Amino acid sequence: MRIAVSSPAHGHAATYARLLAGMPGVELVVADLDGPPDGPPDGPDRGPAAARRLGAEYAATWDEALASAPRAVVVTGAAARRREQVERAAKAGAQVLCEPPLAAAEADARAMVDACAAAGVRLTMASPGCFSPAFAAVREALAEGAAGRLTTVHGACNAPGPARPDSAAGAGTAAELFAAGAAHLLDMVDAVLGGEPAERVYAQANGVLGGSPDVVSAALLTVRYPSGVVAALDCSWSLPGDRPAADGPTMTFIGERASAEFTARPRLLGGFDAAAGGERWEPGGDDPSAVMLGAFVAAVGEGRAAGPDGAAGLRALRVVEAARESMRTGRPVDIE
Repeated sequence: MRIAVSSPAHGHAATYARLLAGMPGVELVVADLDGPPDGPPDGPDRGPAAARRLGAEYAATWDEALASAPRAVVVTGAAARRREQVERAAKAGAQVLCEPPLAAAEADARAMVDACAAAGVRLTMASPGCFSPAFAAVREALAEGAAGRLTTVHGACNAPGPARPDSAAGAGTAAELFAAGAAHLLDMVDAVLGGEPAERVYAQANGVLGGSPDVVSAALLTVRYPSGVVAALDCSWSLPGDRPAADGPTMTFIGERASAEFTARPRLLGGFDAAAGGERWEPGGDDPSAVMLGAFVAAVGEGRAAGPDGAAGLRALRVVEAARESMRTGRPVDIE
């Protein structure tokens, strides 16, 4: 199966490309669509170098990548450029896995969802937690009423702050990075609530956890749903710089009779590293990104759906946009 990845510069894209290249039966095509080949961070032939490291085919343009007739594409990089990449991939008949947030604006996200629907291809969100077998077990237990009526959700998707938050190559602005963390949590809440749209959003953010007060580093949003469920979601950059970003997400679902907890990478072994002078731990469970990509490739091969779709990504984006407005005004924002 031929699969194209749209930008080796994005941090997640590098991981995705490496994992896809190691999958039996996958022919990988690497394109570099987030800037000139002499741009940072990897030097003058960033795209070709990434392809050579992976033993993959290199495409200098999206036209070239799509001309190779990929069965599926993985769209990463700057949110502002994803609409064009998704629309053209859909027109070429490729199944799409898109990094959140779905787009930079709601109108673009709607156009992406419509384009995939019109082309008869599925737009899938790259939300690793949603593909986890453990999360599937939690969803099933909650759906069967094991916790009683769901009332509250607590979630966290934390990571170390980037060294250059407003210029991290392929990742866009600090606001976009915040949006990506929120989207991962919102996709999981959306899955448990069966796609129930959010009703009201209140968000607070500041720069107390980072090196610059003008860059969002601490962010908490509260989302209310028509059913009465309230989700409190922490997507701050609150981890030390030496902590791996693969900790989360974590979720706690609280019902009237019981609660259920989910951790994407539970701590298997912990301790103190004298050489590094800090905490050290080993995560348990499978790599969430590997699980997601394996499920996506299998679903494409079998012609079935897996993971959150474009409509879920659109609902998450609407919450993220409302959260930005709430942070700007200091007031709750209703979603119509």
